[in-house]
Amino acid sequence: MSEAKLIMTLPQGTITATSLSVVDFARHRSPGSGKYFDGRALHVDLSVRGGKPGFEYREEGGWRDTKEDTVAALAAAAAGRRTKTALSNQAFSTTPLTAWEQLYLAKSCGELLAMQDGGSVGLFSRHECSEGMTADEIATAIGQRPPPQRIPRLYMTFCPIEMLAFSTLTPAEYVWYATHRPGKVFRSVAFTEVHEDPGLRIAALSVFERGKQELAESGGKKKTKTVVFGDCFNRVPFNSWVGYDEDAPGGIYVGDRDGAFLWRFPKTIPRSWERAY
Repeated sequence: MSEAKLIMTLPQGTITATSLSVVDFARHRSPGSGKYFDGRALHVDLSVRGGKPGFEYREEGGWRDTKEDTVAALAAAAAGRRTKTALSNQAFSTTPLTAWEQLYLAKSCGELLAMQDGGSVGLFSRHECSEGMTADEIATAIGQRPPPQRIPRLYMTFCPIEMLAFSTLTPAEYVWYATHRPGKVFRSVAFTEVHEDPGLRIAALSVFERGKQELAESGGKKKTKTVVFGDCFNRVPFNSWVGYDEDAPGGIYVGDRDGAFLWRFPKTIPRSWERAY
């Protein structure tokens, strides 16, 4: 028996054991051309060692047996099953970031783009957080120098929920705040920075303008302002993602309460990717 793969699909939050290659798996899960359907995804190749997950899942309170369910799914895939679901939901928050071996960005048609591991953008040792902290105080908490100027950035969050939000925080600061702030805390978070473009027809232009204005008028007390909830991932063009054309540092950021990490776009985007839908 060949060793099966373990693939986490986001933003759906599933983990699937498969005997297929990642390329064939993406095509197998594709709904069809992006001209007609919405089906973008992030596929994460997770660590597998000796027919078992090469990592320990985070504690969930015992409502399911994540390890045994995953081992059974891997065995089924190794025995010839094309796919076997290991976890059907909430996989993103329960899977440690150390389990990620490779990240792929999939278009609706199933065409894959392998992202490049950009390493850490911040490691966190301080965990005391209050709603009233300023952005510069957050920078100090994570051991980084505040940027010379605070400007509203537009972040598109994929997981654990989809939303567009303005923030005066840098990506590393945003990860720390999102995984520590009282009442709105995420166990893990995945997002990208997006160019603010009037062509983003996701919400009225006035909604974006009011969001930035609210941040500006808060005198630094407000650090984030959500402007869109819901399906953003399928609706924001890839060329609007910061880092896609190497116009500025960026890519896909992932993080938890211990640190923030970056997956960069490759220096050369393959022609097959650009032409695919």
